Amino acid sequence: MRYGYWMPVFGGWLRNVEDEGMEASWNYTKRLAQRSEEIGFDLSLIAELNLNDIKGVNGPSLDAWSTSAALAAVTEKLELMVAVRPTFHSPALFAKQAANIDRISNGRLALNVVSSWWEQEARMYGVAFEKHDDRYARTAEWLEIVDRLWREDHVTIEGKYHRIKNTVLQPKPVRQPRPVIYAGGESEAAKNLIAEKCDAYVMHGDSPAHVAAKVKDLSERRDRFGKPPMQFGVSGYAIVRETEAEAQKELARIVDVKQNAAGYANYQQWLNGTQLEQRMSIEEYSVSNRGLRSGLVGTPAQVQDQVGEFARAGVDLLLLQFSPQYEEMERFGETVIRPVGVAS
Repeated sequence: MRYGYWMPVFGGWLRNVEDEGMEASWNYTKRLAQRSEEIGFDLSLIAELNLNDIKGVNGPSLDAWSTSAALAAVTEKLELMVAVRPTFHSPALFAKQAANIDRISNGRLALNVVSSWWEQEARMYGVAFEKHDDRYARTAEWLEIVDRLWREDHVTIEGKYHRIKNTVLQPKPVRQPRPVIYAGGESEAAKNLIAEKCDAYVMHGDSPAHVAAKVKDLSERRDRFGKPPMQFGVSGYAIVRETEAEAQKELARIVDVKQNAAGYANYQQWLNGTQLEQRMSIEEYSVSNRGLRSGLVGTPAQVQDQVGEFARAGVDLLLLQFSPQYEEMERFGETVIRPVGVAS
């Protein structure tokens, strides 16, 4: 199992806790990244939103790509999975920028391709917001351009959304044949796009049983496209304590739902702008990315057992959230990652 975590570019993950003690700043992000690779984490996912969907639109949020370029220069081992939304980026210019960051990191860049969901943010930043399946059609064309520019020179594409002529991109990324492309989504359009054009499928938090069914589904779709096997990741919010009672006490604190919290309106827009396989409970609003469904709450032994269930379900990567991030990440590394490594 590989262990990753969401970089807290929004200052936290809890919609009902105003101050989580993890500021959205470069200094905090740098400290987390450098410490995380020392204690056994393999990857960090850096989300891309220009507005803060956790703490409310007036809250700070760090820019994903300038932050990632800086992190590439101050880390040595950590894979940087950076979210990118095709509607916000010209594909040829983006391919150039990402190739340069990949070279700064010596081949540690990966993409998390997101086909957008937040209409309000798009309007505020002057970006067109299309219907759901149209966004995925644009993404498919965008990915073709980026992929070809990373592999070839003198590329000409006359597409529906983008046109490039005789384009040269040098230098190429270090990682060949290309940086790993992760993506998530639960609609038919999303799953078919991911199976055909991406390398890894990342899922919202869910039980190992539900995740196993999704792994089977995407693997079968992948086979139909004649592609090699995919990697699979799942999100989870982790609470590890010495006793189950202590873990449940912390869980009760973070799901104390206050529907007037600043991020609630953004959460409702996300529900309206996406297509989900399962309905969300009001308690799950408290934590982003359905992290509580993964069941990573309890004693170290209980959490290790759940990690084992995910591995048996076909998961290669856990994308974890913690609060406060630095302290809880240390606890998870000490009680879950390191003991498993010693046991193996």
